[in-house]
Amino acid sequence: MVAQNKANFSRPIVIIAIISIALGLSVMFLSIAILSGFQKEIREKVIGFGGHIQITSFEENQSFEPKPIRQDQEFLPALKNIKGIKHIQAFATKAGIIKTEDQIQGVVLKGVGSDFDWSFFESKIREGRHFQPTDSNRTDEVIISKKLCNLLNLKLNDDLRMYFIAGNNVLGRKFTIVGIYETGLEEFDDMYVLGDIHHIRRLNNWEPGEVGGIEILIDDFSRIDQLGKAVYQSIGFSLDASTIKQLYPQIFDWLALQDINVLIILILMILVAAITMISTLLILILERTSTIGILKALGMNNRSVRRIFLYQSVFIIGLGMIFGNIAGFGISLLQQHFGLITLPQESYYMAVVPIYLDGWNILLLNLGTIVVCYLMLIIPSMIITRISPIKAIRFN
Repeated sequence: MVAQNKANFSRPIVIIAIISIALGLSVMFLSIAILSGFQKEIREKVIGFGGHIQITSFEENQSFEPKPIRQDQEFLPALKNIKGIKHIQAFATKAGIIKTEDQIQGVVLKGVGSDFDWSFFESKIREGRHFQPTDSNRTDEVIISKKLCNLLNLKLNDDLRMYFIAGNNVLGRKFTIVGIYETGLEEFDDMYVLGDIHHIRRLNNWEPGEVGGIEILIDDFSRIDQLGKAVYQSIGFSLDASTIKQLYPQIFDWLALQDINVLIILILMILVAAITMISTLLILILERTSTIGILKALGMNNRSVRRIFLYQSVFIIGLGMIFGNIAGFGISLLQQHFGLITLPQESYYMAVVPIYLDGWNILLLNLGTIVVCYLMLIIPSMIITRISPIKAIRFN
């Protein structure tokens, strides 16, 4: 009866260890998926308004009234051949004021041309559509943010009156709202109205081929610094090239700080899993002390006995990791498809908890967990070397 009770003693401990590892890994899985999703979502929103890399004229201060540059630059064909650059488009900006019957709001009109990539805004338009500028004709259609519409009491297909300063004159323009977008990034939603670049050329008395700058879109954000240097070296000394990280350092520095929070969670969860496994290993050794004594008496060395217990521990860790991955992956898919967990958009810049599953991150998480837990089990397993075969066989 005593032997049976001892044999059954480790079962609940092993089950608790498996559950602990599964919970810890699922928390780490979700932490990485949510952080990656959050960073990716914010990055894409900022990039949607400014591209990955911007080529402009040299200026001491950033301004929404840039000096014009030629759109047909000689270096553009060479830039298009750089691996990683997927799209090049022209833009221009001009500060203005929207005036309604009872409201006034300062904004920036961003002018875009026929080469503009609408893929970002197509997913953000809540009402209406985007306009389609052409190289020959000017359109008075614009898209505006939902935040500005609510603030100024505007709606789809309303006329929008904007006023601009051109030299010593104040010039007015009437536009038509054909689309209402919402990104959740208030810093940009409060500011940008998208319209035809021809309006800015006319307001600034620019030549037909002049633009405020050139935006470059790349296919891999992790290469932005490398491609930014390549672009800078390709455009000569008369122009400047800046990455979106250099244009908005406060946003990207803030995103980088989020890595620290997840790193703390990962360390704590791995430590909890490792301590749980150490306790489980010690209980397994204590429960099978007599078996250890018999194996030693039969000639098995300490290293071989230790390996048995370490392999059993790795098997327990593996079971916990399988269940943890299933739980983490399942919750992530549910959140991706149904958006079960929502957020206050005014605080987090998005309405639902974002999820991004990166295969490499998940693989590294699993490898790191099992390696750290295994290494931390090596020292506790040394207790086997101190067990005397004679005393162990007598142990009850």
